[in-house]
Amino acid sequence: MRLPLPRAEVFAFFTDVANLQRITPPELGFEILTPQPIHLSAGVRIDYRLRLFGFPVRWQTRIARWDPPQEFVDEQVHGPYKLWIHTHRFQEQDGITTMTDAVQYRLPCWPRRIFRYRQDVIRRYFAAPAQ
Repeated sequence: MRLPLPRAEVFAFFTDVANLQRITPPELGFEILTPQPIHLSAGVRIDYRLRLFGFPVRWQTRIARWDPPQEFVDEQVHGPYKLWIHTHRFQEQDGITTMTDAVQYRLPCWPRRIFRYRQDVIRRYFAAPAQ
């Protein structure tokens, strides 16, 4: 995303944890549980609550890398994913800041098992001789 603002201003927006609630779709019922204000730095942990597919989920992330105003990385400590690493990068050129999100994630095994089962059943169904 390109924003016509200085990098320091864009970085400050994304590192104000209260803004995370503002930019999360309302249907997720996202709530920050850690008392605010939260001053981000390496090692800071933040607790959240949200709803995924109608189910309540608690989530905790940790700031794994802190390099203001260029980059910060949050990683899941506890939560719905087997792996969650979210890298936020900020580059400025000619007064325009480019903000890049890179997310590495791995779903928990249960959805993969469900889809693997579905694929097996569908393959067997279509491999069966027509009657």
